[in-house]
This record gives sequence, structure tokens and C-alpha cells, in this order.
Amino acid sequence: MTWHVLGGGSLGGLWAARLGRAGLPVQLILRNPQRLAAYRAAGGLTLVEQGAAQTYPIPAQLAADSQPIERLLLACKAYDALAAISSIETRLRPGAQVLLLQNGLGSQEQVAARVQNARCIAVSSTEGAFRQDDFRIVFAGQGQNWLGDAQTPPDWLGELTLAGIPHQWTEKMPTRLWRKFALNCAINPLTVLHDCRNGALLEHLDEIQPLCAELVELLNHAGQADAAVALYEQVLQVLQATAANLSSMQQDVRAGRRTEIDYLLGYASTCATRLQVPAPRLQQLHLRLLEHLRARGLPCA
Repeated sequence: MTWHVLGGGSLGGLWAARLGRAGLPVQLILRNPQRLAAYRAAGGLTLVEQGAAQTYPIPAQLAADSQPIERLLLACKAYDALAAISSIETRLRPGAQVLLLQNGLGSQEQVAARVQNARCIAVSSTEGAFRQDDFRIVFAGQGQNWLGDAQTPPDWLGELTLAGIPHQWTEKMPTRLWRKFALNCAINPLTVLHDCRNGALLEHLDEIQPLCAELVELLNHAGQADAAVALYEQVLQVLQATAANLSSMQQDVRAGRRTEIDYLLGYASTCATRLQVPAPRLQQLHLRLLEHLRARGLPCA
């Protein structure tokens, strides 16, 4: 069965390159004829690992292609997820499996509601990658990919093993998503506001500790107590382990791209209001980040 990969970002490219080099059938889906022509001119997708670059001539097509889709990795940004799945939904076979590789919360429910005849499987990744140039992905750090839903694990997990993609199936995927969401809320916005790499936030624990306390309260009131356990301690571990890395939000801001603020701090603020959980630091951080984006002419939603 072909792996269709929609979303030409860093993690989508990382998955596609590893699946392709393992000899598995992969099809990239690109957004317009210009991108498709540029991709073909580049000769394929280049993956850089430990300084060594290798180009993989993975086939690519447009969303309007007629090939049916049985397995899709949706690897675009959270704010593009609904439009992206809408662009190919007529190609999805009944019972198609859709892997959702988005940051934050909210987009997963939007996609699942749009393609109700598909099996949507959320993915949470701690792997590090960034796009050095068009169709050139740098694998920046080993990590893990958690994926799952309430159904029986699919038989294609062995293909991930064959491709060298670390993974773990879990029936407690909501806990993983909320945990990753909370970690991102505690780290990503502050890296933008302080214009720093992750490790530099260790000098700003006076901001991080009370922020984590509010996130713990929010997770507990949202019925996600397991995701709240020792959150501050894991934030410190992540900052130390990824000290030299730029957060995904910081990468977006430096590149002048739209951020996923609506699916991180925006979602947190809305959730706190709905659950009547006091979250002044979260909401203040949200406002500070919005002002920061506006000052740089970047989208605020």
C-alpha cells in the first residue's frame, strides 16, 4: 500500500525520505504545479544526517491527481490541516487511514469531523528536524513517535520498523497529545519572546515554573491528570536535552511564517475560559506573543 505524504515540511519530509529509502512505495502530494516543477528540478527529497546528504527521487503529484489514497500522512501545520484534508478528501477510499502529525490541539478534531469515513490516527513526535532549503531536510535529533487510537494496532507498524522510524503504539493517545501540548505551551512562546534557543530558557525559570503550575491546573480540570504529572520536571529535561535546538515556533518566526499560536496558547486560553480555570500567566503570555507577532507583521491567527 502506498504511503501518501501531504505536507512538505520538516517532519513530513523526514518520514517520506526514510520510508522511500527502505523501498516502500511513497507519493508526495505538493500544493501547486510550481512546487511540483521545482521538486522535480531538485531531483527529489534530500535528507541530511550527521552532515551527510542523500537525495531520494520519491515520486510526487498534486492534490488533484486521481490516484486513490488508502494511507495518508498529513504532515502540514495545524492551521492548514483542514484545508489540506479537504483538498484530497474525494480521493480517500472508505476506511482510509489518516495519520495526523500536527502540533497543538484542535486540528485533529477538525480533520476527523471532515473525513468521518476515514480512520484518523494521531501522532505525537519528539524527533528533531528542520528544513534547510526547499526539499532539503536536516535530521537534527533522535526522538520517538507515539501514535494510536482506540482500535487494534494496524498491521503496517512493521513498515515503520523497516524504515527505521522509532514508534510506539498507545491506546492513551489523548494523554500524549495533551502532554506535548503543555510542553509546547511552556517552551515555544518563550523562545520567541526571548529570541533564543531552547537551552537559554534555563535562565528564565522564574517564568517557566508558574506557567507550568497553571498548565497543570488546566490539564487537571480538562480531565487529563496523567498528562499533568511532573510537567515542570519534564520541561527542564526537554530544555536540557534540546538546548541547542530552535523550537518550531521560533523557526517559524525567524522565517517570517505563520505560527501555530491558535492551537497552542490560543487553545489553552479558550479552554481555561470554558472550564473557568484561572490562568492569568497563560493569557498574558498569549497577549504578549500576539503583540510580538503584530510588531513583526506576522499573522496572529
